[in-house]
Amino acid sequence: MFKHWTRRTVVGALLAVTAGLPAAATETIKAVVIDGYPARALWVKEFTNFFIPEVDKRLAQSGNYKMDWQESYGGTIVKPKGVLEGVKLGLGDIGIVTTIFHNSKLPSQAISAVTPFVAADARAVAKAVDEIAKEFPTMQAEFEKQNQVYLATGVVLDTYQVFSKSPVNSLKDIEGGKVAGAGMNLRYLEGIEGAAGVRGGLTDFYNMLQTGLVDHAMLWPEAAKTFKIAEVAPYMLRADLGAVNSKTITVNKRYWDKLPDEVKGVLQEVAVAYRDHVAGIAMDRAEASRQAYVEAGGTIVEMDPAERAAWAAAMPNIAAEWSANLNADGQPGTEMLNAYMGKLRAAGYEPIRDWAADSVTN
Repeated sequence: MFKHWTRRTVVGALLAVTAGLPAAATETIKAVVIDGYPARALWVKEFTNFFIPEVDKRLAQSGNYKMDWQESYGGTIVKPKGVLEGVKLGLGDIGIVTTIFHNSKLPSQAISAVTPFVAADARAVAKAVDEIAKEFPTMQAEFEKQNQVYLATGVVLDTYQVFSKSPVNSLKDIEGGKVAGAGMNLRYLEGIEGAAGVRGGLTDFYNMLQTGLVDHAMLWPEAAKTFKIAEVAPYMLRADLGAVNSKTITVNKRYWDKLPDEVKGVLQEVAVAYRDHVAGIAMDRAEASRQAYVEAGGTIVEMDPAERAAWAAAMPNIAAEWSANLNADGQPGTEMLNAYMGKLRAAGYEPIRDWAADSVTN
């Protein structure tokens, strides 16, 4: 009977059999994302609203993989200062590390913090720092020591400003005061007579100001709006200290090693897109946040340019110290500093003080 089968019959039979086979299954990959800051914080909110949907969209193009996202923010797994350790231990697979809390473990991440008064532009600083991280091995190696893979640097603030409980019109009004800061920016106070830095996190600043633990705080307008700082510090000195990288997306190394190459590639691509997206939002919201601060009862005083220059000149060259410490550890600190300053100049930003030039002689 088989000799009577026609070509059409054979093709039809094969199609029927093929149609009955299951399609290639999409593999689901679980990802636990952690940050100690609350979901309303800009970078956390945009991880939910931008990073995750963008990864899902790109993975859907092939259909090979999909992510099962589990987001844990606001201290449910770790506090703000605990993300680095949490990702290291595998409490989270992906983390948004606030690097300014870890100057001893991640010293090279302080590159923008040690170069104030250069660029009040989150986009330019984010791009420059991230390029430095990928052109020099130092930054990524620091995360490797913490059992993590570096994806991208984030800048969530347009520029640090000084917020105060009492009227402030110049540096004279800050002399002898207690100033809240999150890390390296406390070194800026060394150029102000009698000012004392008090370390704290963004979520602490409201209470620190309200209770009188500090008289001033260094933060940025968008954060001031989000955390209602005008209620406890209704005076802002617009010093434009500069944008600072403070967030880095990292992945637990053991988790990373198990990921398919396609997923790794998408995470790396989206991390860079997220970097630019968040920095863009920070800049877009800067003016609106200043207006919101005023509408909430705040007063903004523009700092005299000559006084800004005097403040920068009075500071110790913390950039020279930073590069020297990296050099002593066998890292290319001087080269990284020169490259960073060069990138910002190329982007159109001329520093009030040339920290790299100073570092040659210090």
